[in-house]
Amino acid sequence: MAGSADTLIELWPEGAPLATGTTDEDRPALTPYLAEGSKSVVIVCPGGGYGMRADHEGEPIALWLNGLGISAFVLRYRVAPYQYPSALYDVQRAIRYVRLHAEELGADAGKIGILGFSAGGHLVSTAGTHYDAGNPEADDPIERMSCRPDLAILCYPVITMQSPFTHEGSRMNLLGANPSAELVELLSNELQVTPDTPPTFLWHTSDDGAVPVENSLLFAMALRRAGVPFDLHVYEQGAHGMGLAEADPHVANWTTVCGLWLKRNGY
Repeated sequence: MAGSADTLIELWPEGAPLATGTTDEDRPALTPYLAEGSKSVVIVCPGGGYGMRADHEGEPIALWLNGLGISAFVLRYRVAPYQYPSALYDVQRAIRYVRLHAEELGADAGKIGILGFSAGGHLVSTAGTHYDAGNPEADDPIERMSCRPDLAILCYPVITMQSPFTHEGSRMNLLGANPSAELVELLSNELQVTPDTPPTFLWHTSDDGAVPVENSLLFAMALRRAGVPFDLHVYEQGAHGMGLAEADPHVANWTTVCGLWLKRNGY
């Protein structure tokens, strides 16, 4: 089933926590792209500096995953003027929703991955380092589910909120003009990795002029120290925001190696 407005799944039909309006931008949702017979799911978080969501990092990525035999959901998460923790609530809710409904999707509740680009990569790395096992006492069955992803794919991600390597626009949109030192540290996800952080695939270009490659390197080093399996791919050249990178045969190789990594992990 391809995604469309008709198949949109609102994550909080009665209204999201912290929502300040009733437009689409106030209503987090998933667009499903289901692959027949798939036992695994990847939730896609497009980038856009926490100010918008880039179309070329949404549906085309879901269709690529479908081509690998993997079901996908593209997440409409909240962006500015919403700040932390709204987007994190949205991705956590998305993971819980898919996990609750895994059986009816024909999927394995233990094979729910997340994939993000740029600021969407920051959101994915946040979900991979800030999660809980669910609230068994919750009235809402979705909230009883764990929101820990089973693996993460980070594409030229924003990782740190600390200078000099942060992406200032993402930091401003997410944390505001003068965030506390504690909040900056909490959302600098290279500082939040533990041995329970899920296996991670990362790719970046070494000359990325918007989000320095150090973001991926810092996260990979943290994974290494924690003993978490990871794949890291750094390409020599390429502008920020390449998505599938179809115009650059060298960088476009990321989809091939990522597909092999997903297969190795049983997706």
